[in-house]
Amino acid sequence: MRGRRVEKENPHRINGEITAPQVRVVGENIEAPVVLPIREAIKLADEMELDLVEISPKADPPVCRIVDYQKFLYQQKKKAKEIKAKAVKVVVKEIRFGPQTDDHDYNFKLRHAENFLKEGAKVKAYVFFRGRSIVFKEQGEILLLRFATDLEELAKVEMMPKLEGKRMSIMLAPKPKK
Repeated sequence: MRGRRVEKENPHRINGEITAPQVRVVGENIEAPVVLPIREAIKLADEMELDLVEISPKADPPVCRIVDYQKFLYQQKKKAKEIKAKAVKVVVKEIRFGPQTDDHDYNFKLRHAENFLKEGAKVKAYVFFRGRSIVFKEQGEILLLRFATDLEELAKVEMMPKLEGKRMSIMLAPKPKK
């Protein structure tokens, strides 16, 4: 395949590529959808100097639109780009604790978590166990559950405390605004 340019195949069948014997034709210049034999539909599109594009191949009969194909593709790409731009991007912020985190550090990290949740980000809080501190697993779990209950007005728990290797983590998601 070296040196040969492979063109991406069209996502829609156009004009002569349409195989159905009859098609339902729609378009800007057509008042109501009309069922026509494929030859007449292509002829109608040629008279308007436009393309016959198969929009819904699984319909019975398939739906085809008379449109300028390049303009049609451009509009579809534009719509897809707008949808992608409007999609919600989920941000996950991490907060790290030790198994014996004291109250001042805990409250400091709690305020940060509140701000993250108000901004709409998810919060992943975890307790990292170093060396022999793994014997304090219960303390780590109690700390994370206390963290979740302190934030229950702003967040819902997505994942309960779970030990993965040397870290025990919990996932919190912001509650939907009413």
